Amino acid sequence: MKAVWNGATLAESNETIIVEGNHYFPPSSIKAGFFTVSHTQTDCPWKGVAHYFHIKVEDKINEDAAWSYPDPKPAAKKIKHYIAFWHGVVITR
Repeated sequence: MKAVWNGATLAESNETIIVEGNHYFPPSSIKAGFFTVSHTQTDCPWKGVAHYFHIKVEDKINEDAAWSYPDPKPAAKKIKHYIAFWHGVVITR
């Protein structure tokens, strides 16, 4: 699977984990140069607190377009540090 936005491949892995329809990519598959930490956080009742990232490709910024659970609740431990996408990021094979 690939996560693509603005013509750039942000992550690529054959070992994503699908949770609630979202592909979570392993940390080792992420191209870190595209990501900056956001201050946005949300709380999921069963997964825990999600931390967000902005994505920058060339001169375009996609705010809060990726998220991760660095300290998930026990029910979501399999996605610890994995990263998922939205806001126009396309997931393809």
